[in-house]
Amino acid sequence: MTFLLAGASKTEMNSYNGNGLVYVMNPHLDLMDEDILYHLDLGTKTHNLPAMFGDTKFVCVGGSPNRMKAFAQFMHKELGLEGDGKDIKDICAGTDRYCMYKVGPVLSISHGMGVPSISIMLHELIKLLHHAKCRDVTIIRIGTSGGLGIEPGSVVITDTAVDSFFKPQFEQVILDNVVTRSTELDRDLAEELLECSRQIKDFPSLIGHTMCTDDFYEGQGRLDGALCSFSREKKLEYLKRAYNAGVRNIEMESTVFAAMCRLCGLKAAVVCVTLLNRLEGDQITAPHEVLLDYQQRPQQLISLFIRKCLGLWNPNGLSEDVI
Repeated sequence: MTFLLAGASKTEMNSYNGNGLVYVMNPHLDLMDEDILYHLDLGTKTHNLPAMFGDTKFVCVGGSPNRMKAFAQFMHKELGLEGDGKDIKDICAGTDRYCMYKVGPVLSISHGMGVPSISIMLHELIKLLHHAKCRDVTIIRIGTSGGLGIEPGSVVITDTAVDSFFKPQFEQVILDNVVTRSTELDRDLAEELLECSRQIKDFPSLIGHTMCTDDFYEGQGRLDGALCSFSREKKLEYLKRAYNAGVRNIEMESTVFAAMCRLCGLKAAVVCVTLLNRLEGDQITAPHEVLLDYQQRPQQLISLFIRKCLGLWNPNGLSEDVI
């Protein structure tokens, strides 16, 4: 098992990951007789993980269980698999923490809301991919976010995840130490996704920084929470500084996602649609049908990307949503 330090450079990561395998940065796993992936209801002795997951090439993660089930059913149709996909089975049905669906080489998993929830899922997902001996895996977080200075419905493809101080880092408290990890994402993948987005009709998209916060209300400068310790003027001054620092959307998972995927040699991207412009308000007021259309945009983009990677995209036989 290869063990890399948290400060490993991208060049070092690439050299270690030349065979395309997913690495775990924990030498203690070699000493374990069995690895129980508790929150996924899976394990190395109870399940044949290479048989179940070994052909996985794409992993898509998102906060909502219902949305990730809908994405799996959408991908079932887009990949032209047999059946209608309505009876697709939740692999993690034995737990109520996360849901997981597999359609062909695509794994769709929910991660809940916030850094702690997605962190737990990622630890077990990365170990799962490692135990299954998966190679050349691309992992993409799809979700919703608050926009910053851009129109609602815009899809932001993250180039760098930043913290609340606009720094490209994730700080993890380990024992009684604060460990800082890089949040660099794969820039080539971001550019490839942007190019794919240009093939979709009426699809506003851009590459920008994504700010990850620890809270939805005060932590994102909202004035409408149960607590608020700042003025409207202070809020706008902060959000404008974020915009000037390159931030184009705000969510609650991207820094730990970027840090963990980078350390384990996973090609990763974050693709989130914006539901509102935070410079104009705090509450999401768009009608349900509009929000539903917005939420489907990251799914449409990732479907096109996956089909192009698999050689299944036919530019001359596109749906009405695509030019």
